[in-house]
Amino acid sequence: MNKQQLANRIWASANNMRNKIDANEYKDYILGLIFYKFLSDTEVKYFIEDCEWEEDELVELVENYEDMNMKNAIAECQEHIGFFIEYKYLFNTWLTDTEFSVATLSEALSNFERLMSENFASVYAGIFKTLREGLSKLGDNPSAQTKALKGLIKLIKDIPTDGSQDYDVLGYIYEFLISNFAAHAGKKAGEFYTPHEVAMVMSEIVAEHHKQKESLEIYDPTSGSGSLLITIGKAVSKHIRGKNKVKYYAQELKENTYNLTRMNLVMRGIIPQNIVTRCADTLEEDWPIHEEGSDIDKPLAVDAVVSNPPYSQHWDSTNKEMDARFAQYGLAPKTKADYAFLLHELHHLKSDGILTIVLPHGVLFRGKAPKRFDKDGNLLPIEEREEGQAEGQIRANLIEKNNIDAIIGLPANIFFGTGIPTLIMVLKKNRGDEGVLIIDASKGFIKDGKQNKLRASDVKKIADTYRERKNIPGYSRVVSRDEIRRNEYNLNIPRYVDSSEAAVKYDIYSTMFGGIPNTEISDLGTYWTAFPTLHRTSLQPRPINHTPRSRLRMY
Repeated sequence: MNKQQLANRIWASANNMRNKIDANEYKDYILGLIFYKFLSDTEVKYFIEDCEWEEDELVELVENYEDMNMKNAIAECQEHIGFFIEYKYLFNTWLTDTEFSVATLSEALSNFERLMSENFASVYAGIFKTLREGLSKLGDNPSAQTKALKGLIKLIKDIPTDGSQDYDVLGYIYEFLISNFAAHAGKKAGEFYTPHEVAMVMSEIVAEHHKQKESLEIYDPTSGSGSLLITIGKAVSKHIRGKNKVKYYAQELKENTYNLTRMNLVMRGIIPQNIVTRCADTLEEDWPIHEEGSDIDKPLAVDAVVSNPPYSQHWDSTNKEMDARFAQYGLAPKTKADYAFLLHELHHLKSDGILTIVLPHGVLFRGKAPKRFDKDGNLLPIEEREEGQAEGQIRANLIEKNNIDAIIGLPANIFFGTGIPTLIMVLKKNRGDEGVLIIDASKGFIKDGKQNKLRASDVKKIADTYRERKNIPGYSRVVSRDEIRRNEYNLNIPRYVDSSEAAVKYDIYSTMFGGIPNTEISDLGTYWTAFPTLHRTSLQPRPINHTPRSRLRMY
């Protein structure tokens, strides 16, 4: 099933369910049931391919611990795939089960929680909570709920979950529903999906930086659907020999979205040992790693951090002045957490790591920067320096500590739910003194309905420009720290890259009579070289009519 076929099915079902389920909640039912189908198919595949059972033997999958063969089969299943589902609770069984009801699904989800392996609890525990607690909203009574549920099951039965598709099924459905219900689902729930093309730009940058690595750890502190992590992991895996060499760390505040992160990572074939997730407030609950046999928690340090945090969100900065994440740079304003997320992520980078983060343009110029240098970039005496406002202070510290590697301006209206222009900022802990690469990619896009969308050529141009650190007039430039100091740490892109189109000039006299040097016609010299006959035949000077005005015929 290709994307368009999938979209048509999802949209038709959404319209049928519109009067029963809120647009945002509908997404949770669809995604939860798709994941349950995936788990059911995974178990069937395990018993048929690994254990060499016949398909008609699957009916023997019952929770019977008195039968030693069945008891061993359950234990081995839990050890290998992390869970056990009885035959009557397998998704495909429900397609022909005339007794199926909403109570059947509720029992199945409870049994899944009870029969999962403790070794896989971090991946599967509570993963169906949103789906289970929302079943009562499918209708006014069990009969109505069952009817609605059967409709969803019929929709989902043909949706591919075997990982053979060249796209992220859960992520695509999430993106599709967010985009089509943007006025309700996206803005209302505060969920903003990172478009695949933006994720591709970030993945190309991360993969290029770590192309010599033999294994990798990546972290997204605002993981959402998990699709950004998956895209990055897929890109870096191309440079790594062997399987299962990428470890994924994800943190998400909203419980239903956190569960979606886990579902998506599992469905993409990532082994549970490489999935480490937390449902918590990223800025309030930082992430140490507890090592067995030690009383000291070790801070998380990864090779790459990628994120698309909520823009200009309020946060509690109380008593965080000495927090290791912020102490050397400053505290972001309470009303704008953009730099709080950035500094949190920078803190968790290894010394050779790389960070790519999507931010609003305001981070480039908001807040008065501190005055440390004179207009020529010379360091002022301490008594003549000025302290900056919060974001200006942080921005100056990032520049002086040489952390900002690149700033990439993206087109406006590229994210579902918000039309503001955004950017990708690339940061590192250890860089050479090679200046900041500034790219204005805001003009490279195609209209896709109400949204703007990066084309493959736009993604490639950005990635190539970053890799080669090119200076392209009207598109990109490497800017020295001295120049940034002279601009008082204002990083607004138009200060450094002028992507505006030259004003169109009309020289009427030249157009009428031609042959005048340094005019708009002579500016087209390259065209006349290519088409000399055109120039000679169409642009010959015309004689001027000296007929007195009084003798000209008037119309």
